[in-house]
Amino acid sequence: MKTSLNDIFRRSLLATASAVVLMGALLHSIPVQAQAQNKVVLRISTPAVPDDWHAKMWTVFKDNLEKSAPGEFDVQINLNASLFKQGTEPAAMARGNLELSSISAFDIAKLIPEFSVFTAGYIVRDPDHQQKVFNGPIGTEMFKTVSEKMDVTPLSTVYLGTRQVNLREVRNVKVPADLKGVKLRMPGSKEWLFLGEALGATATPLAFGEVYLGLKTGTIDGQDNPLPSVRAAKFYEVTKQIVLTSHLVDGIFIAISNKAYNAMNATQKQKVKAAAQAASSYNNENRLKEEAQLVDYFKQQGLQVTTPDVDAFRKSVQTTYLNSEYAKAWPKGLLERINATK
Repeated sequence: MKTSLNDIFRRSLLATASAVVLMGALLHSIPVQAQAQNKVVLRISTPAVPDDWHAKMWTVFKDNLEKSAPGEFDVQINLNASLFKQGTEPAAMARGNLELSSISAFDIAKLIPEFSVFTAGYIVRDPDHQQKVFNGPIGTEMFKTVSEKMDVTPLSTVYLGTRQVNLREVRNVKVPADLKGVKLRMPGSKEWLFLGEALGATATPLAFGEVYLGLKTGTIDGQDNPLPSVRAAKFYEVTKQIVLTSHLVDGIFIAISNKAYNAMNATQKQKVKAAAQAASSYNNENRLKEEAQLVDYFKQQGLQVTTPDVDAFRKSVQTTYLNSEYAKAWPKGLLERINATK
């Protein structure tokens, strides 16, 4: 079959039209790709499980940034230590392999000994004091040191809970001497055991998974944890009293890699910091509300909830720390400044 000149002409027109459509599509897609590539990637790594407030807070962080800076950031949340193992995040951020995570005072104190003041008992009085210390001049100074020595910048302070003493038998506990002879389970590190002894008890190391049975059988006389942990682990089933010693106000810090932070402009930095503060506020409000509800919950479970002379505990524990090796690393006058923060 012969091909006419009209057929050849028609095919040429169709080919040209297809090429024009394809070229148009390619040109149209370039700005979209470029826009996606220009987004600031913020990868978050946390060991938190989905139901925990300090896992949910990262969604608040992401949502806040999407509202304040639409299209500017690509926030990627990785829970359950799925991106980096717990404890390895500070080094990953320092190397620039991770943008955001939460770090603890214990993490920081490993590299900056003066920060160990915040791992000691009764340094931080309550959640409100915690926020005032870290959002004020002391926090500014300490966070500047962290940034200079660890290559990460703390953005906000997250309340994790206040540790209380939980006993298998009821005791009249008013001052540290009233805990004499009590085998109080503490985490196994020397820092935690020192705190247990400072409280007046006989600190006894035991794995967390063995605490329930230890309380049930009398291997230990008590344990210490924030109230949400007491409920989650069902320690209230094998104990009769909670003593609100409030001996350690625990917290972590939302922190960002200096490499990522320094690559941002001033406006982006401000928006990221505001998002971190919004995330912390969300966690803190919900965690405080939960703790307040748990006091009534434990009373309903038949436990006695008592409050000792917290000032007597604080004075005794702080004196014990001041006479220890730990305090030698604390900057002169820092403890007094923390105590004076109202």
